[in-house]
Parts: sequence; structure tokens; C-alpha cells
Amino acid sequence: MRVGDIYFRQMDKPDRDFTHSMRAEDEYRQMILQYPDSKLLPQAKERLLEVQEVLGEREFRVGRFYYLRQSYPAAIARLRSVVEKYPLYSRADEGYFLLGQTYEAQIARIRSMPLNNAAGEAAKARGIEAFAKNAADAYAQIVKRYPMGLHAENAKARLADLHQPVPQPTPEMMAQNKKEMESRESTGMMGQFLENFRRRPNMNQASKVGDPPLVDPQLVSATDISRETVRVFSTATAAPGPSTIGVETVKGPLGPSQDAPRSDAPPANVPARDPGSTPAPAPDGAAPSGGAPAAPAEQSPYGELKPDPAATYATPAAEVPPPAPPQTNEIQPSSIGNQPPDSVNQAPAANPKDSSSSSSSKKKKGKKKFPF
Repeated sequence: MRVGDIYFRQMDKPDRDFTHSMRAEDEYRQMILQYPDSKLLPQAKERLLEVQEVLGEREFRVGRFYYLRQSYPAAIARLRSVVEKYPLYSRADEGYFLLGQTYEAQIARIRSMPLNNAAGEAAKARGIEAFAKNAADAYAQIVKRYPMGLHAENAKARLADLHQPVPQPTPEMMAQNKKEMESRESTGMMGQFLENFRRRPNMNQASKVGDPPLVDPQLVSATDISRETVRVFSTATAAPGPSTIGVETVKGPLGPSQDAPRSDAPPANVPARDPGSTPAPAPDGAAPSGGAPAAPAEQSPYGELKPDPAATYATPAAEVPPPAPPQTNEIQPSSIGNQPPDSVNQAPAANPKDSSSSSSSKKKKGKKKFPF
């Protein structure tokens, strides 16, 4: 108890370091669990409720921050942790209402997704259904657990808008919630103003009745919320029907195991030839079926075939390139001496008159006339 009081006196506000608050909670829990008959038990429970009020306020502020930033998976994880871990927190009903609002924001985001195919529409319908159920559970918890709170009527209205049944609180729960609200102390305007200059947190809103939770529930992280959302969408987009993988059961005795096929064995899919039928023509370079049998190829001890070195392999006619056509700009030799030359490949002899005329024309071309 004294160790817990040391940490209790060093606690900071919810928006500051919460190390001393967590250690004070651990010490008070250990004291209550190990010494249930101690005379300090009522004081330890009261201190523990005040510590959990500070820790719950911290978690609520973080969850509301994520909600305003539209980080809905992180907001859901924080708000669920505060309402499940600290049910006697003074703003637990507001935490449930904000949790329902977060689920509805997820529904609005899913509806705005541009999906036109059938699989996408099915995924959207499945996601909307899942988040609507979660939002209805959060609102219903307000009506059942905190029926005297400020958000009970708003929760009923949201359930009606979601077309969900509105639960009825029991008289015992209404009386318990009323006692919890009456045990809390209010802080006036001057007290709220002076809180800005104090180092210690304000714990007037902590409940003075009820037993504080001594064991933390399994917390949910933002990663788990995102994986759950992906699982909902993947389940909706999966093809319906049985799986294509099946198992075949063999009835009766099993036959003997067959040997592995060999490379030198004849193929099993070649049909047997009738002895009385005409033999098929042999390929080029091979001996006919009626002639001398060809020498068998050498076989290796590992069952592989080796090429016969004595056999000659002729190149198919289709693979031999055709001869090049004769060039038209070459002079073809002729066996007859007096045969006139080709008019195309050889030019005719020049005329002497043409040579004289060409020389005179060259002289004329060489002269230049200069106009004055």
C-alpha cells in the first residue's frame, strides 16, 4: 500500500507521462489480490478507482484524437480499450457513443467506394452489415449499462435509425448507474480554471462505489482492426460453392506398382502393325523393311542410345541453297569469235566522224565569252 501511495503522489495529468499511474495501478492491484482481508482494502480500492479514472481519461483523449483525424482503426482500438478496461470511468458512456460514431463513419467511407462489379458490391454490403452490427452493439451497451447517462437517449435514436432493436435496461442496472453518478464530485468554474496551474490530475469525477477491475481484458490493436476489416471484405469477394480440390477414394485391391518407363522402350501409344498389311515405306537413307536389317546402334549400359559412327547423314535437299543467278553487268564469254557483242553488256565501236565532231565540240566548250 505504501509503495502504491508513493507512485500515486507522483502521478501527472492525463496528457503527460503516465508511467507513475501505471505503476500505482499495479501496486494497488497486487495489494488487493494478495491481502483481501486487510483493513486497508477500502482505501486501496478508492485509490485504484482514482488511478483508473486518470488512465481512462488518457485513453479516451487519444481515441477522440484519432477519430477527429479520421484514423478509424486506431480510434476503434483506443475506444474499445477504454470502455472494456475501465467500465467505471466517468465518461465511459461517451466512449461507447463515440465508438458507435466511428463505426458509422466507416460505413459512410465504404459506401463512397467506387466499385461497379458484382464482387465489389457484395464486399460493400458485407462490410456495411458488419460495421452496422458493431455500431448497434455499442449503442445498446449505453442503454443497458448507463441508462441514466447523458447519451442514453441519443443512443436510442441511433438504434432506431439503424433499424436495430432498442434494449430495455433493468431496474438493478438503473439503480447502480444512479449511485455511481451521485458519488462523483463536480468541479466548479473556479476549480476548472485553477486546474491549468496544477501539476496533479483532477480525480473528482472518479466513482466512489463499485469494485475496480483487477485484471485487464485482452486489448485490441489497430492492426487487428485492420485485419478484421480485410477479412470481412475478402470473405465477401470469395467465390461461393465448394472447393475445386477433391479426394478420390480407390475401392478394391490395388494393382502392383509399375516400373519407371525407359528411354529405349517402344512407345505405348504406337498401334501394332498387321503382319499381312503392306509395309510402310522406309525414310530416305534407311534400309527397306524387306531388305537386310540395319546394324543395331550401340547401347550404353545406362539404357541410352548412341549415334552410329558408320552411318552417313545426307543433308536434305530443302536445306541446300539454290545457285545464285547470273549477274547482268558481266560480259558473258562466247565460243564464236565473229558473234556480235551484247548490246546491253558491251558498248558499240565509236564512229571516227563522231570523234572529230566530239573534239571540236570540246574546243568550243573550252572557249568562254565575256560580255563587255
